[in-house]
Amino acid sequence: MTATIKKLLTAMVGSLRDLLPIVLVILFFQFFVLQQPLPDIGQLLLGVVFVVLGLTFFIHGLEQGLFPIGESMATAFARKGSVLWLIAFAFALGFGTTVAEPALIAVAAEAAQVAANGEMIEATRAARERYANGLRYTVALSVGLAIVVGVVRILKGWPVQWLIIGGYLLVVIMTFFAPQEIIGIAYDSGGVTTSTITVPLVTALGVGLASSIRGRNPMIDGFGLIAFASLTPMIFVMAYGMLIG
Repeated sequence: MTATIKKLLTAMVGSLRDLLPIVLVILFFQFFVLQQPLPDIGQLLLGVVFVVLGLTFFIHGLEQGLFPIGESMATAFARKGSVLWLIAFAFALGFGTTVAEPALIAVAAEAAQVAANGEMIEATRAARERYANGLRYTVALSVGLAIVVGVVRILKGWPVQWLIIGGYLLVVIMTFFAPQEIIGIAYDSGGVTTSTITVPLVTALGVGLASSIRGRNPMIDGFGLIAFASLTPMIFVMAYGMLIG
């Protein structure tokens, strides 16, 4: 119990240290540039406390739960020797974590609202939900397939840089043909997918798998899955825009 409390306090100090630059930037611009007092200081302080607590428990949860379970499952699949089940797990993990990603849900809802305001879709709740869900599931499918490609890369020992270079060349080419309205959303989709839920589990999967396979270096082969998860949504969302456009 004492060790757990000590870890929490250490994580809390780290959260405060990470949050300090943001607080200093806000205070500087508020007092020296805008030259205005802080509105509702009590509420702001309470919000900072909640942010620190949230970051602390989130980091502690990653260390205690998500990272260990991701690595242990990757190790178990590697020892089981079933490539089919490993690929199925990789796809399900990428798809499931992306569908549940809060940042993606928010961006998809905002994109649907903007599309309705711009008369690209009907200004009804059902139309907005269809558009938002279409984006979410398109991105989730792309991330699931990206994690599968990343897992196969680890199994085969392929260099990650050539796959990434090829993928971004495809993104550049598709940009010239995709509808203008979807390009920005596609680029943003690549960023929001790799957030609080997806990153820790996918990273743990890659490192755990590379650590379990003889001849693989976790530093070289274990990382790179997040790059695939950021790349493929741009391709798939632009393709989605071409299809519905």
